[in-house]
Amino acid sequence: MPNKIKIHLADDHQVLIDGMLAVLKTNSKFEVVGHSLNGLDLVKTVKENKADILIMDINMPHKDGIEVLKEFSVSGYTCRVIILSSYNDLKLIKEVLKLGATGYLSKECAGESIVEAIEVVASGREYFSKNIQDKIFSSFSGNHALASNQDLHISNVLTERELEILKLISLEYSGKEIGEELFISANTVESHRKNLIKKLNVKNTIGLVKYAIKNNLIKQ
Repeated sequence: MPNKIKIHLADDHQVLIDGMLAVLKTNSKFEVVGHSLNGLDLVKTVKENKADILIMDINMPHKDGIEVLKEFSVSGYTCRVIILSSYNDLKLIKEVLKLGATGYLSKECAGESIVEAIEVVASGREYFSKNIQDKIFSSFSGNHALASNQDLHISNVLTERELEILKLISLEYSGKEIGEELFISANTVESHRKNLIKKLNVKNTIGLVKYAIKNNLIKQ
C-alpha cells in the first residue's frame, strides 16, 4: 500500500479546519498529521510532524502566511504549500509564488477543490483554483500588460515572438487563433508552445504564466 500524503492544516478559524478535516478524513490517500490556529505554532509543529503538504491561510495571528513562507525560505525547510485564502489580489499571488507556494486555492472553492488541489500538488505540479487562474490570465489584458520589450530583452531568455505567443496562450487563445493573430501556421504556433515549455522548464500553460509572474514580466 503506497504511503499516505501527510497534510498539515493552518487557519485561524477552527470551524474551517473542522470542515477540511471532515472532507480529508474520508479519503484513504490522505493523513492529516496536525493543524494550527496561528503562524507561530505552525512553524514549530509542521516541522515536527514532517508533513508533505501544508494548507495555509495567509491571515493568521502571531505570524501570517507571508512570514511563515519567508521563514521556510531562510531555514531551507521544504514542504509543498497550498495557500487557502479569501484574497485574490494579483500582487499577493505573485508574492507567495515567489516565496515558494505551489498552489493557491480560494476559500470559496475549497470545499469542491481541496482534494484535487492536494493530489495535483502532491504529484509535483502547481494548482490554482479557477477564479485565481482567471485573475492571472486577466493580468495580460486591460491595465495589466507584459513589461516593455526593452526590459524583457535584458533577460535574454525569450524572443519577441515567444513573448507574443506567451501572451496569447495566457489569454487562452487556441493555436488556430494565435496563428491568425500573428499570421503564422498552427503548426508553427505549436512548435513555439513546445519550445516555450521546454525552454522555461514548465509542464503546462499555468507553468508558463507562473514563469511570467515570478520574473516580473507582468506589470501591476
